[in-house]
Amino acid sequence: MKRIKLMPNAIFIFIFSLVALVSSFVLYIYWYIEITIGLDDVVDKFDIDPHMVFESQPALVIVVLSLLVGLILTGLSMTFIYNLKMQQLYRLQNNFINNFTHELKTPVTSLKLYLETFLKHELSKEEQDKFVNYMLQDVHRLSDNISNILDLGRIESSHFKGEFVELNLPCFVSSFYADNAYLFKGANIKVEHLEGDDINVAINTSLFEMLLINLATNAVKYNQSGKPELQVQFEVSQRNVMIKFSDNGIGIDRSQSKKIFKKFYQIGHSNIMSAKGSGLGLYLVQNIVRAHRGKIKVSSDGADSGSMFTVTLPLSNKAVSSR
Repeated sequence: MKRIKLMPNAIFIFIFSLVALVSSFVLYIYWYIEITIGLDDVVDKFDIDPHMVFESQPALVIVVLSLLVGLILTGLSMTFIYNLKMQQLYRLQNNFINNFTHELKTPVTSLKLYLETFLKHELSKEEQDKFVNYMLQDVHRLSDNISNILDLGRIESSHFKGEFVELNLPCFVSSFYADNAYLFKGANIKVEHLEGDDINVAINTSLFEMLLINLATNAVKYNQSGKPELQVQFEVSQRNVMIKFSDNGIGIDRSQSKKIFKKFYQIGHSNIMSAKGSGLGLYLVQNIVRAHRGKIKVSSDGADSGSMFTVTLPLSNKAVSSR
């Protein structure tokens, strides 16, 4: 894809417009004062009634000109900011297309290679099982990426009205990770909660499962330790419950803590995260949290120190009244 170089031109045009506008403003004031002085000289020289000549009001004219210039500057500034935002969106979309194309092409190429191997060679049962497992991983990867795109469109739609049911959240989370451990092979996922401690929250089960999958997948994918770990803890206040997802991954720089939730955003090429994903996972998570009337934030002590995603959700009315 050809990259459009708009930013240098936009900055040059904006600066040039400002210089031209300010210069015009100064020249107009100078011209008006000179004309006013000239008219006063004419009135004095020919003894003309000053009321017969247009009465000069420099202060009023300067105020009017200042307002007009202010409006023009505001318009130019808004145009400049809009232009920069459009360029940023273009870069994000361009990164998304490149990365997502890679995410789709890589497993397809891998599947093609394994299938061609099956056709051209006689493989032992052990080799067949190994290749089938590799192909299943590629299929899961394709399925996850396609699902993210479809789910994102559904969640972003203003017409999304999913069914929310009241559930004991710790039990739901614990059961989900136990039943789907095969999705996170090699990871140690531990859900901590007290037996019998009811934390009832109204959730959309399919959406919340996507949230759990994405956060656990990130903990595994962006991890350089020998054993990826994810610890899930619950803290309850009077009206809310905080779910803390703590991992032992590569960590997140503080300057990136808000940007990572943006659509298509990916951390720079100096970080291992730049080589993975489509830039939609955490954006999807944030939208799911918002659909549940909650908030999400991330904290980390920096590189190789792990990350903690904290999801805050409102307790159900029944749970609040019982406290």
